[in-house]
Amino acid sequence: MTTAVLICDDSNLARKQLARILPQDWQERVHFAGHGADALATLEKEPIDWLFLDLNMPIMDGYQVLAELKKRQLDVKVVVVSGDVQPEAYQRVMALGAIDFIRKPVDTAKLQAIMQSASLRQPAAPRQTPRNSDTELNAEMRDVFQEITNVAMGQAGDLLARLLNVFVKLPIPNVNVIEVSELHMALASVEQHSSTSAVCQGFIGGGVAGEALLILTDSSFKDIASLLNFQGDLTPSTELELLMDVANILIGSVLKGIAEQLDMSFSQGHPVVLGQHAPVSELIKANARRWRKTLAIELSYGIENYNINCDLLLLFTEDSVKTMKHKVAFLLEE
Repeated sequence: MTTAVLICDDSNLARKQLARILPQDWQERVHFAGHGADALATLEKEPIDWLFLDLNMPIMDGYQVLAELKKRQLDVKVVVVSGDVQPEAYQRVMALGAIDFIRKPVDTAKLQAIMQSASLRQPAAPRQTPRNSDTELNAEMRDVFQEITNVAMGQAGDLLARLLNVFVKLPIPNVNVIEVSELHMALASVEQHSSTSAVCQGFIGGGVAGEALLILTDSSFKDIASLLNFQGDLTPSTELELLMDVANILIGSVLKGIAEQLDMSFSQGHPVVLGQHAPVSELIKANARRWRKTLAIELSYGIENYNINCDLLLLFTEDSVKTMKHKVAFLLEE
């Protein structure tokens, strides 16, 4: 009997990529779900053998799905496929009943090894199709940028988690082409009246240029200092030092992750302090001349059990978007 597979991921790109490397004779019974609740509904209706499950999704995430599967005692082999590669993430999903964990982007050899361990057929080679030459930032292209960022964000979260020995709550990236007048809308996760500090760092490479803007709420500094074992009073000078430390970790890691997937490298400029202890709206207003129309990718990080919240906004120049589309065109092959 043909093996039935359910691929659950909020990224259409991730679902398509994984489906392509499954065995050819599995293709007839591949089901898709865009979030955990959708996956559970499918599992109630269809006899599924294998579930490939993302962790960070809207409505119901992967952890909640695993807990619900355990509660309902549903008989399905679950392999987590995620960009969140923190040690604790791995431990949590295995404790909840997953049989293995594959990091994004999916390593075909790793998937093959898992299948072989279950006496299953090796996956077929990916099918080749013409490249997508669409020049608009349509839903499919937005999905590609979101998935690339999701992978890079997971790598950055893993580095931060290992450094601070914490569990980092990873967001779902927001991707939009916006005017500078709309920039404040991309920071909806930061309360309008919160006092914040921000640093900006330019980057360039391979025809792509932009700036990374990191905004940290002032209420975060106390817990950051504690996690970094900082001793002494929190002065504006020491808070700036802590802001730079966080910026170096997150900006550097995310840019490195994106560059690796685009097969390029970025050179980073010197960080520039946009302001300290000011509302987000004031920081944006004071620096509006730096940005015009831009591709904005927003990441809102948090740390479990700590009052630490920061937004990382990647602002790519309008001219960079065309180059990036050419770089990712091969990912849209069906």
